[in-house]
Amino acid sequence: MKVVYLLFILLFVSCANSHKVGKINSDEGSPQINFDVKEHTLSNGLKVFVVENHKLPIFSYYTFFKVGGKHESDGITGASHFLEHMMFKGAKKYGVNEFDENVEGNGGTNNAYTTNDMTVYYEKMPSEHINLIIDIEADRMGNLLLEPAGFEKERGVVLEERKMRYENSDRGKIYLNMMQAIFEGTPYGTSVIGKVEDLKTVTRDQFFDFFKKFYAPNNAFIFIVGDVDADDVFDEIDKKFGSLKKNEKLAELKKAAVHGGFDFKGKFNRDIYLNGTSVDPMFMLAFKGVKVGPRDAYVLDILSSILGDGQSSYLNKHFVLGKKPKTASIYAANYTLVESGVFFIGGQLLSGVNMKSFKKDLLKKIKKTCSGELTERSLQKVKNQYLVNFFDGLDTNDGIASFLGNRQAFYGDYSHYNKEMEIYNSITLDEVQSSCEKYLKRENSIYLTIWKNNPKSKN
Repeated sequence: MKVVYLLFILLFVSCANSHKVGKINSDEGSPQINFDVKEHTLSNGLKVFVVENHKLPIFSYYTFFKVGGKHESDGITGASHFLEHMMFKGAKKYGVNEFDENVEGNGGTNNAYTTNDMTVYYEKMPSEHINLIIDIEADRMGNLLLEPAGFEKERGVVLEERKMRYENSDRGKIYLNMMQAIFEGTPYGTSVIGKVEDLKTVTRDQFFDFFKKFYAPNNAFIFIVGDVDADDVFDEIDKKFGSLKKNEKLAELKKAAVHGGFDFKGKFNRDIYLNGTSVDPMFMLAFKGVKVGPRDAYVLDILSSILGDGQSSYLNKHFVLGKKPKTASIYAANYTLVESGVFFIGGQLLSGVNMKSFKKDLLKKIKKTCSGELTERSLQKVKNQYLVNFFDGLDTNDGIASFLGNRQAFYGDYSHYNKEMEIYNSITLDEVQSSCEKYLKRENSIYLTIWKNNPKSKN
């Protein structure tokens, strides 16, 4: 899964290797990383993975909850993201404001993010505080406070975040509308932050019910990387998390939450005009994509990089650096989710460039590229870039925990990294051209523009 758009939360392939923690074997074929991952599963279904790295007296602690925007229904859209905020606001043992006080007061940092598919929390701390973090995390998984006054205060924070990210940002607004249009009628067709009307009216009891359903130990897994002893960590986690009860109806609840299915249901081969504040138009041309996992997903990653990643990419050379430039910027992205995906091209036009004329030129350039302009040299260049990016970042505990945790989340197998570079390296030019022709079809696309002079009648 390759994500190149800055609004995306996950940078799925920008990771690398620590010579202390993981070995690189490159005797045959693609380089292979081998991490010594120790695993433990509690009786309540919670999975724990530990990678010992004694290079420095620090550790990173990642908790992945397999719940996100796709599991929400009308009335409680934004629940996963709102709960992400509330998870830092206190629980039974560690009350209001005590989470940050304990983490930051002991020299650590913490953060979290929510996507359509999952919610992830993480801390980085000195090793002497590993038992403290385990205790804090067990407390908020089992006994979240959702204190009423704090809940109402955070409602205002989330509404302001939504306004800043979407209503007051042309870049955010066009991205949100693209996602809603592509995934219309599916569980991916809403904002992860939530609808404004839901955020204004949802109650604490509704969110607490959502929390009890999906923040169960059998819907989570933990990755800990750093200067810790795996056996000691497993013992401590057994003590703190072992009494938490699994949700016996979890599978049934998750199936019901996504009852509409993920097949594309929206209207394609159309234009969407949005009103914004940009002096020059921004655009997105989005196509039906594929979910994470199939070979076509990897091929489309390669295609997106050839088309729009960097100054030497095909679209940049033609529309930005050409003799008659038409865009100030242009990029391509292949965004693969657990159940579906979207391939899109976006950017910003230069002043005075006609939008309709540019759209025709863009579609013509894509068709020409698919039918013969791609070269073995451009393919190999992208493969080389992927090899560098693949290992970049794995010299930190944080990078390793994120790298392995993402693969566990998306593939159900943290060691999937051993297959990825083999797949990328085996992709042929014919496959890239075939996928280009198969997926980048005008009839499977939606074209969006936003700027201050768009016709209001076409909103």
